[in-house]
Amino acid sequence: MSFMNSINIVGSGLTAQQLRLDIVAENVTNSQTTRVENGEGAYRRKMVVFEAVSGRDSFRAALARAANGLIPNTGASPTAGGVRVTQIVEDESPMKMVYDPTHPDADEDGYLELPNVDMVKEMADAMAATRAYSSNVTAFNTLKAVIASGLEIGR
Repeated sequence: MSFMNSINIVGSGLTAQQLRLDIVAENVTNSQTTRVENGEGAYRRKMVVFEAVSGRDSFRAALARAANGLIPNTGASPTAGGVRVTQIVEDESPMKMVYDPTHPDADEDGYLELPNVDMVKEMADAMAATRAYSSNVTAFNTLKAVIASGLEIGR
């Protein structure tokens, strides 16, 4: 059923954008963290890496299925496209250094290493993720309405 593929695609987008918002929230929360758990210095900003998942078979795979008399888009290969998170990476941009000799995490020269979290970037990422999430919700509601209309035809 093709509408199930559409639901899976929208669901993958919702899940990916929710994770992106979670990472933005973690970055904002740790924007003043000068010491991480394993003691490697200040918190590093994290970013989410997405990858498109193609729901289309290659021509060769479709032809092989047709030659064997199989129904299109069945078998072990995934049929729905969408998006998936491949990894969460740390931003390698330089940390901010401020002079604060009274801070317990300051170095011997009195400089304190602060996280490389930029609130403007985080708010822009949060807004983009929220818009993408909202677009996926709209697509889901539209799909739901189409399915409901299709069921009404059968009455």
